[in-house]
Amino acid sequence: MTSRPLHEKGRPAGWDAAEDGEANPSFKPLTREEAAALRAQEPPVSPWRVVAVQAVVGVVVALIGWLVTGRTEVGWSLLYGAATVVLPGALMARGMTSKLSSMAPGASAVSFMLWEMVKIGVSLAMLVVAGRVVQPLVWPALLVGLVVCMKVYWVALLWRRRPI
Repeated sequence: MTSRPLHEKGRPAGWDAAEDGEANPSFKPLTREEAAALRAQEPPVSPWRVVAVQAVVGVVVALIGWLVTGRTEVGWSLLYGAATVVLPGALMARGMTSKLSSMAPGASAVSFMLWEMVKIGVSLAMLVVAGRVVQPLVWPALLVGLVVCMKVYWVALLWRRRPI
């Protein structure tokens, strides 16, 4: 059995005072004004904006796929792939922006987990019935539409509006 070097109070090396609830002298709580200034400097990304951009990207990708291949089934498959991201995302955004979801931090966390499960379930259900909804279905095109729309989350995080 190896022993770790101990520091003052018999605590192991790398111990953090915050882990035991002791005051950390380098931590300073923000005042109301400082918190407001920080929020103004780093505005949150609206989930509705992300869903709207996903929808636009999905339509553009479907149009490009249809124009490049000349096959309408590719366009519809791309559009359905985008819809398997956009519709569940809109459902989750609606649930997360409701008054009930923002009442308390605990309720917010539970609400997020609940709506995330609903989103995943709706996405899976849409993928299961895809072959019956889009005739004939082109699976590679559907998956391209799905992946491209999912990647919009990263673009939204990188492309946030900055206050002037």
